[in-house]
Amino acid sequence: MDPTDPRCAEPWSADPSAQARCIRRRLMERVADADCSHLTIAAGQGEWQPLLDGVAMKVLREHAGVLSYLLRLQPGACLPAHRHALDEECVVLQGRLRVGSKIEFGPGSYHLAHGGALHARITTATGATIFLRGAVPHANHVLA
Repeated sequence: MDPTDPRCAEPWSADPSAQARCIRRRLMERVADADCSHLTIAAGQGEWQPLLDGVAMKVLREHAGVLSYLLRLQPGACLPAHRHALDEECVVLQGRLRVGSKIEFGPGSYHLAHGGALHARITTATGATIFLRGAVPHANHVLA
């Protein structure tokens, strides 16, 4: 073992417990680096599908009725009032959103819509890209 290896936080020592910690740390790093169970979707990967006028959707993951996805809204786009079957989390990545007539937020903002609650319509004057995680959207959730 190399005493100057930067992966060993403790200085090289004759202390067997320090050596064991260093070996374990290096081994765990190799195991983690070889783990292929993660899901990564690069920005240019995946397919944007039309959802509504001026709104496109890119599914990242669906598991047990919960969807992680991106929505890209063009300037002037609108998501009608709707209900959520489950809690839905939203993070604005780009642009600005208005929820109803009282809430407006921009990049880095977080919004939680509780399951079963009525969600006011969502509009954007600037356009926006948002990340959402919640129930798979269904047409019967939209209030007509």
